[in-house]
Amino acid sequence: MPLTAEQQAEIDSQSNLQIPTKRPVSPGLEAMLFKALPVLDHGFVRVVDYMGDDSSIVQAARVSYGVGTKKVSEDRGLIRYLMRHHHTTPFEMCEIKYHIRLPIFVARQWIRHRTASVNEYSARYSIMDREFYIPEPEVLAAQSKINNQGRGDVLSSEQAAAVIHLLKQDAQQCYDNYETMLKPAEEDGYGLARELARMNLTLNSYSQWYWKINLHNLFHFLQLRIDPHAQYEIRVYAEAMLKTLQAWVPIACEAFEDYRRGAVTFSASMMQVLGKMLNGETVEQDNSGLTKREWTEMMQMLAPYQTK
Repeated sequence: MPLTAEQQAEIDSQSNLQIPTKRPVSPGLEAMLFKALPVLDHGFVRVVDYMGDDSSIVQAARVSYGVGTKKVSEDRGLIRYLMRHHHTTPFEMCEIKYHIRLPIFVARQWIRHRTASVNEYSARYSIMDREFYIPEPEVLAAQSKINNQGRGDVLSSEQAAAVIHLLKQDAQQCYDNYETMLKPAEEDGYGLARELARMNLTLNSYSQWYWKINLHNLFHFLQLRIDPHAQYEIRVYAEAMLKTLQAWVPIACEAFEDYRRGAVTFSASMMQVLGKMLNGETVEQDNSGLTKREWTEMMQMLAPYQTK
């Protein structure tokens, strides 16, 4: 379901508005307003509205009015301090609202983040479009043998082609039957209620929603969904959203990338092991006091920084 003519007309009208304001404005995000960032084959992310900017975070932290006389460098230091020490409430002073078009199976995974206000396209009132997510061959992978919720090796080109054929065939067939159920009897259909006919749609059908969230909870969402272990289909949405944050709150986003996205967490027992290693002691999994899984995870976190 691409943008309707009415939606596009509304967007064009809003884009041309020039409204003076005394509120904080982010020039970077203003330039991105109403522009859809393409995601997957038919999806997109676009910013509809926002409130606040980097100065709003600083203002809340200092409990003051206006930006004051502080230097930008001091603001940056404060924001980085807040992020580093998990002082989260100042980040809640900023909010952003997105219009997102996404496959239904991605939406069902996404909705588990219960920290946003959501209004989704309703197939009880409207008819869904004939449009489906069909993966590229390089993202079709077998079930991982070590991770019950992840992917393993990429399928061969022959297997991938067969899977894509099945996905297209099933989606089209289910949609054909969906249309037949909706049609009135005089058009050789059944006149079934939309709220019932929708059950026949495949999970790769596209839906869309408005999704509003504060910056603190958005950072948490991105930390989980931009991780390399997150499912590819939701990760690409998170990466598109990160671009909007880089334009909106560049200082806070820089702190997020340093202290959240690019950081790792060691347990107390892992820190003891690291201390022994730094003191020159030879530590193996058997004498580390860590479980095999903990040891493997710690070694994976250290691998990028080890010299051969």
